[in-house]
Amino acid sequence: MVNHTQSTKTISLEKYGIKNANVRYQLSPKKLQETTIEKGQGVLASSGALAVNTGEFTGRSPMDRFIVKDDITKDRVWWGNINIPFEADKFDKLYDKVVNYLSEKEVFVRDSFACAEEDYKLNIRVINEYPWSNMFAYNMFLRPTDAELANFSPEWTIVNAPGFMADAKEDGTRQHNFAILNFEKKIALIGGTGYTGEIKKGIFSALNFILPVFKNTLPMHCSANVGKDGDTSIFFGLSGTGKTTLSTDPDRSLIGDDEHGWTAENTVFNFEGGCYAKVINLSQEQEPEIFEAIKEGAILENVKMNDKGEVDFADTSITQNTRVSYPIHHIHNIRVPSIGKNPKNIFFLTADAFGVLPPISKLTPGQAAYHFISGYTAKVAGTEAGITEPVPSFSACFGAPFMPLHPTKYAEMLSKKMQEAGVTVWLVNTGWTGGPYGVGNRMKLKYTRAMITAAMDGSLEEANKGNYHKHSVFKVDQPRICPNVPTEVLSPRKSWNNDEGYYKTADKLARSFRENFKKFEDNANDAILAGAPNVKE
Repeated sequence: MVNHTQSTKTISLEKYGIKNANVRYQLSPKKLQETTIEKGQGVLASSGALAVNTGEFTGRSPMDRFIVKDDITKDRVWWGNINIPFEADKFDKLYDKVVNYLSEKEVFVRDSFACAEEDYKLNIRVINEYPWSNMFAYNMFLRPTDAELANFSPEWTIVNAPGFMADAKEDGTRQHNFAILNFEKKIALIGGTGYTGEIKKGIFSALNFILPVFKNTLPMHCSANVGKDGDTSIFFGLSGTGKTTLSTDPDRSLIGDDEHGWTAENTVFNFEGGCYAKVINLSQEQEPEIFEAIKEGAILENVKMNDKGEVDFADTSITQNTRVSYPIHHIHNIRVPSIGKNPKNIFFLTADAFGVLPPISKLTPGQAAYHFISGYTAKVAGTEAGITEPVPSFSACFGAPFMPLHPTKYAEMLSKKMQEAGVTVWLVNTGWTGGPYGVGNRMKLKYTRAMITAAMDGSLEEANKGNYHKHSVFKVDQPRICPNVPTEVLSPRKSWNNDEGYYKTADKLARSFRENFKKFEDNANDAILAGAPNVKE
């Protein structure tokens, strides 16, 4: 039973260096919402959800994410512009500054855990400067019962102080905001940014190191659901590819929408206790489950509302990255506990704005590893300043900003698990068809859903046995027939009605894949390298 009430337990933060703080421990979401509104830090939407503005930062700041270089990390982490090293003594000094800043203040503390599978559970204490940040932690992490709280011993601590500004020159940061992981001290230190996503991503980045290194478990930036027969499907995809939307299926139970582990025992478990969904252009018609989850207890971020509190989901004047967080029990059809077995299908989702990739295709294990390491999607005009045409975007393992190890480590684990479990891997283009962005159209959601359903229930394989078409550039197997999908939709070349333009664009995209993969070639085996697309000599 989930505990929604306040705990009567009191705690001291002295051992963390936070002195004489007014500690508000384990407040209910209702109380945190009321406190946020009382402080003028949020307003009530007509749906009953809390609406907040995260301030200067409305998304993650990847260049300001650091990992302390110590005996645990120095020889294991893939150091570079994704995993940026931070000196241990600099961390200690900055930590002392942050806890001094929080001393004498009202602070909001929550005990929670990550990982639904008992043997992998990670106890977390979250210390927040703002009440709505603490409410986010309630939504996104797993919620202990009263009995679990009675003897709760935190292993990791998140210290979150959005109002503290670092002095880059003195503190060793790039600018005034920072998110730093310290594996020896088991602390995630966040300051100078109100964007709540840093809170969850801090812990999940830590798990993406802990699970493969110490627990023989593959961490995955993915969503997952379970069918009525107990078959688990996994959905990888970067932001905007439909990961949350496509895994939230009324006919299947949702395990989780963003972060999972795949164990040696072949179970798949959710890291989280909630969902953090993009709400740009959200509609009740297209995404009813997510739309209906926006009610009391949910937190809307950086949305525009009218004077009646009604949200205009099409308004992106604050940011394209408008979000909602809600506890997973706001979704009607969820898996309890958030664990699945027997993974049968994996879907790599990509929003290909070039309109080149088939709407669905089947991958070999080598191709699967290649596309997993590549982690392709595309940015379209208007999403970022200066972008006027589609730009390829690659994020290793569909989650590079959160992966401390070298991408091939995760890819090898995935390949091994795929083969052991007999999983089929599908590449799904949720992007453009009939031409690139600006010429073609976005793939209809109902067709994508129909293709995924057909892949999961076996009817896609049944209809195309021995009759897949090998794509001449990307070498993937394209089905010719799919139940409830017009045949002409299945071939991107035919949908263009311009062979020359199609193959020219396909070659351009293939070259981008090849160029991006150069940095991984030395660590990739022959099967993975064979998964690369063809390019014209």
